[in-house]
Amino acid sequence: MGRKRASGWRRGLRPPPTVCSSLRTGGDAKEVIKSVSPVCLELANEVLNEAERVFGRIDRSILFPMADHMEYAVRRIKNQEQISNPLTEDIRLLFHREYKVAQSVEPLLWERMKVKIDEHEIGYIALHVHAAIEDEKVSQAMQIARAVRECVTLVEQQTGMKIDVMSLAYNRLMNHVRYMVARAMSGERLKLNMNDYMRVKFPEAFAAAAVICGEIGRSLNRKLDDVETGYLAMHIERVKDDEAVK
Repeated sequence: MGRKRASGWRRGLRPPPTVCSSLRTGGDAKEVIKSVSPVCLELANEVLNEAERVFGRIDRSILFPMADHMEYAVRRIKNQEQISNPLTEDIRLLFHREYKVAQSVEPLLWERMKVKIDEHEIGYIALHVHAAIEDEKVSQAMQIARAVRECVTLVEQQTGMKIDVMSLAYNRLMNHVRYMVARAMSGERLKLNMNDYMRVKFPEAFAAAAVICGEIGRSLNRKLDDVETGYLAMHIERVKDDEAVK
């Protein structure tokens, strides 16, 4: 019997219900303890130990949600229902240190449960690790990764170019979008307005940025500050220059 793999949840880039339930960050710890095996609690604790070694002080209240997620992941793997996450590569690049910490569970799962975890499930665990080191919910980290993927896709559509994810310009763009989304969520504003300069000097990049900021704002259900357009245009222009010299 072949492995059943869920579709890549392309519609709005949202995970399926089973993943959503295992990504929850709240809930009653007593209920989690009842439904989660001691092995998954131990594994989550060891991942957090590794996170503490790498990052220093962390928020250990993520232990139960992480263990809860691992329980769901193990069930999916055993039932041959592993999911395909289109955001895995974005999560790996955005939260690369968290992803490396999450990978520490791979040999432990195999040793204790003879379960082989894939990169998609590791990506979800990386989001929990990120929540343990930042004042950010797992769902917010997922929203940032989704917005970055959507933005990169829109940049490619607007410019007609395929962006090399290994390029410096891509990494700059990705990190800019990450903080742009965070600013939209927190209400923080950029101080310098580059809109007039970018509109005159790079009208195509500015026009593309305006469309993308509108789309990202609708996706987040928040209006992005107008100042964001000029900064995004600058990064789009850098991506275009980077691709043009290849």
